[in-house]
Amino acid sequence: MQFAQVIGQAALKDKLRGLHQQNRISHALMLVAREGTGGLPIALAFAQYLVCERVNSKQNTQEPSLFGPTTQTVQTSQTFQTDSCGACPACTKAAAFAHPDIHYSFPTVSSKSIDKPKSSDFIAEWRTFLQEQPYGNLFDWIERIKEKENSQGKITTYECEDINKKLSRKSFESPFKILILWMPEMLEKEGNKLLKIIEEPQSDTLFLLVTENEQLVLPTLHSRCQVIRLPMLTSEEIQNSLMEREGTPAPVAKQMAQLADGNYREALQQVEHVEEGRQQRLRDWLNAILKTGPAAQVKWVEEISKLGREKQKQFLRYVIHVLETATRLQATGQLPPVGEEEAAVATKLNRLVGMEQLEIWVNELNKASYYIERNANAKMLFHALTLKVYHIIQDKVVFLMTTDPAE
Repeated sequence: MQFAQVIGQAALKDKLRGLHQQNRISHALMLVAREGTGGLPIALAFAQYLVCERVNSKQNTQEPSLFGPTTQTVQTSQTFQTDSCGACPACTKAAAFAHPDIHYSFPTVSSKSIDKPKSSDFIAEWRTFLQEQPYGNLFDWIERIKEKENSQGKITTYECEDINKKLSRKSFESPFKILILWMPEMLEKEGNKLLKIIEEPQSDTLFLLVTENEQLVLPTLHSRCQVIRLPMLTSEEIQNSLMEREGTPAPVAKQMAQLADGNYREALQQVEHVEEGRQQRLRDWLNAILKTGPAAQVKWVEEISKLGREKQKQFLRYVIHVLETATRLQATGQLPPVGEEEAAVATKLNRLVGMEQLEIWVNELNKASYYIERNANAKMLFHALTLKVYHIIQDKVVFLMTTDPAE
């Protein structure tokens, strides 16, 4: 993957190129990136940039060094390469995620045939995942490789041992060895097995850790990394990418970019399900809560429970968008740029509830989405959510006692 294929993040791309040009790269970088902002694509593009033969030949006249100038290194900034060439043998292998000096580590699951899972056991599926869903999340990845319904991904102790073994060898083709460790928050105590090799790596070994939740990374690992935080993507960047990459019509792309809240994966999911009647589903839900009563509520819960988890999450995300529109209208007196249907529903909701009720409603929807990802019973979840929304609207409550529907 080249930098040009990564959506937005222009400042970060400049920073990484500058660190390389000035030989100031830390041996361990942690990219902190919220879902859909491009943490993994940036790591893939940077790795390809570092092994690119044209970049290395133009960056230095002698053997390159990743972490500082040597007596043999002479900078030639006049010919500085801003992206990997994409054509040399190294780029070709990196683009196919098959370069022998770029290693990958990621969460895996146990199966009938794999008792001690390592990343190398799933490398074929991983390459397909990177080709098809470079902005995918952990849920997308585990769905590809799981055999059991409730499988939870993990980076195992066997994987840590394999990492130590791989990085103790000499590089094959490139001057550098690179490890892209995706989701280091999935490491538990076994992650301490990596401390020595991260503290005292062989020369020209680079660790690129990509996390979505910095707080869950082992403190012992976190303290050994230079942290770089990625900003959220702008609505304009997402809109342009949807139109250019997916062929999405401009009006739909604009609306989905607003719904995505800086998350390109979310935008793709919204585009995929845009024609699935979520506006009607929201109207039916509100009518069941406010007018037609328990029988209609039960029918609505039955219907939404038959949808897949991803479609249920997209519906909740859409409702959150409508509620956020209502909040902005109530706070400023002006509607943000949204569709006619969303504007109409937001206006009506503002006649029924205040900002405190809107806030607690959004919180309940976020919790519901969280539980759906963790295999909560859909009927129980949406039935409980419907009752909570009824009390939020009818009783004007500002606090709800909640329980975990996944238990």
